[in-house]
Amino acid sequence: MKLLVAAAAACAMLSANPAMSLSISEGQTTTPPKLDREFRGVWVATVSNIDWPTSRTQSTEAQKKDLVKILDQCVKDNLNAVVLQVRPACDAIYKSDLEPWSEYLTGKQGKAPEPFYDPLEFAVEEAHKRGLEMHVWFNPYRALHPSAKSPVADNHISKTQPEIVKQYGKHLWMDPTDQRTIDHTIAVIKDVIKRYDIDGIHVDDYFYPYEELDKNKKPISFPDDQNWEKYKAAGGTMKRDDWRRYWVDKFVQSMYKAAKETKATVKVGISPFGIWKPGYPAQIKGFSQYDKLYADAKLWLNKGWVDYWTPQLYWNVSNPDQSFPVLLKWWTEENTKQRHIWPGQYTSRISTRESTEPLENRWSAKEISNQIKWMRLTPGASGTVHFSMAAFMKNVGKINEELTTPTGVYHEPAVVPASPWLDSRKPRKPLITATPKPDAKAIVLEWKPAEGDKDIRFWAVQVNKGGKWTTKVVGPDETRLIVSTVDETTPTQAVAISALNRAQNQGPVATIVFKSDKDEPAKSEKPVTRRARRPTTDQQ
Repeated sequence: MKLLVAAAAACAMLSANPAMSLSISEGQTTTPPKLDREFRGVWVATVSNIDWPTSRTQSTEAQKKDLVKILDQCVKDNLNAVVLQVRPACDAIYKSDLEPWSEYLTGKQGKAPEPFYDPLEFAVEEAHKRGLEMHVWFNPYRALHPSAKSPVADNHISKTQPEIVKQYGKHLWMDPTDQRTIDHTIAVIKDVIKRYDIDGIHVDDYFYPYEELDKNKKPISFPDDQNWEKYKAAGGTMKRDDWRRYWVDKFVQSMYKAAKETKATVKVGISPFGIWKPGYPAQIKGFSQYDKLYADAKLWLNKGWVDYWTPQLYWNVSNPDQSFPVLLKWWTEENTKQRHIWPGQYTSRISTRESTEPLENRWSAKEISNQIKWMRLTPGASGTVHFSMAAFMKNVGKINEELTTPTGVYHEPAVVPASPWLDSRKPRKPLITATPKPDAKAIVLEWKPAEGDKDIRFWAVQVNKGGKWTTKVVGPDETRLIVSTVDETTPTQAVAISALNRAQNQGPVATIVFKSDKDEPAKSEKPVTRRARRPTTDQQ
């Protein structure tokens, strides 16, 4: 069967052998649907080996294989972003000159993987190959987690700057009220932004630590007394709680500014506790991060010190005291700078336990789907982030099938929403070459960026078969597609290619329309048939 290949709304270079006829349809246009936009992220926790690596004794090869399995599962579930924990506690899941290697990689803090590899470099490369954004997750102040088993390394912050590290219950914690704490954490973040081609940085809710109790079950006060006394002696007039919040505010503002100065297109995300204060909105009860973590999260969102906002809404839809949709609506109404709102979901709470358990511990996969549906009904929200990847790898409650079934909320892929305040530029149309194979049974499509376009993060590949469009987001180096020319039940009718840059802005679509020579052309068409002996360029 001969095919006529029409380039619609594209700059196409068409090459053929003498046995194949090609046609440029002057009046024909085939328009693919608008890309679905939704952030579908997942946290991959490294602390205590929650998600990856699965143990501290894994070999380099096993770590790589497991990480690839995680990324492949993300693609299968139509997720589009990974939030990888790279700094669990002033340590590094990557090669760093500022902090020691994490013991969660090798079993010993300060010990590099053997044979050597850089896990973050590997993760970024493999994620982008699969059309996934890679965000890196930092714990800003935690210096040592109770699950740590090995001695701290000589270059750990507790040894290099012991005066800013405090013992708090079972943790070591950097003092949030010390400028050296802010300077060190921001230096770590800037170092990663500079050296790795990441898409975002991400900090969680651990600013001041969650309250711990002493042996008499009484709350332990965080030991920032020395700096507090210095502040008062210098004439400071703030109340102590306000003074603590001031320092946390200072860190958040400084972090955002430093990230933008280092690489403007890297998104900055924060994942605060889901409730600002009880009573906001009126029906909400529970823990106050404002009073207990000294985190004025509402202020940070109001000020626009983030590019995306991921409040941990770890409650179900029907819980009136901590309702997922009610809290989500409140946060979107506080989004005065129109940043992205992508709430966190407690996907790992899905359980198959007996129904005698309390309702809040008996979530089904349907609860996660319902939360996503509520998110889509909430103006100003455009995605979610799942905690954590273990839920998908274990397929708890058949969550993978729940999301991706033909009627599921993730049955089709989606593209990460654009961030035009970071970069408003758009890529140009890609240049496409269509080359029939010698046996005339297939056409090879190959594309490349328009001349001068160097900021291509992904390609959106849309294929029309039998009148139905499907979309796939692929890596920047995946630039080849083979289209069969033999009779098919649902033949390919068109392929549309467009570029996405680091801010996820989409460029114009280049569309190749496939038409059998036995099909009657539309009356508006004026097909031009060529038997090309060398590639010819047709500009539209």
